[in-house]
Amino acid sequence: MRLLIVGANGGIGRQAVEQALTAGHHVTAVLRTPSKLELRHPALDIVRGDVLLPGSFEKYLMGTDAVISAIGGKMTVPTTLYSKGNQHLIHAMNLAGVRRVFFISSSAIEISPALPFYVRLAEKYVLQKILKHGYADQRVMESIVKSSDLDWTIMRPPQLTNKPATGVYRYAANRFLKNALKISRADAAHFILHHLQDKEIYQSVVEMGY
Repeated sequence: MRLLIVGANGGIGRQAVEQALTAGHHVTAVLRTPSKLELRHPALDIVRGDVLLPGSFEKYLMGTDAVISAIGGKMTVPTTLYSKGNQHLIHAMNLAGVRRVFFISSSAIEISPALPFYVRLAEKYVLQKILKHGYADQRVMESIVKSSDLDWTIMRPPQLTNKPATGVYRYAANRFLKNALKISRADAAHFILHHLQDKEIYQSVVEMGY
């Protein structure tokens, strides 16, 4: 498949690029600073683009089969990166006729009743206070995504680690996943790349964990 990955040098984004190339996909990696992605491959195009500036990336969507939005920024200060950036991306996808897309959100924007009591307390009284600005914008983003008619999947990973991919994890679509506490960035990317054409999770919010 021909994939376009935004935020390609972030934790999940970089993993998605590397795993996609290994799987034989063609990847267009969109970055504000292309030189930051120190990776070369015959099936990799590294281009300059900024989701907050639609004109900088729209042309790269033509002929794309699926999009992975792995953008990320500071969660502790007011931001519109997730909402405005992905709103621009959705608009550009509609113009280009591209339908399949993954968005990265966060599990703690909504307190899951399927988590242990102590984790729910930590999320409510620690994480949701420290990261309130980022979570607020991700909630707006999710609302924008859900109102679109694209074949979207919103990923809500729990605590992310830098451990290698295992390919062994649990996930749940449109419901809370019991005891979803951690997932590696590599396994989050693994899930995305192995569910690019999975219609069962179209227009779904997915939780995952070990």
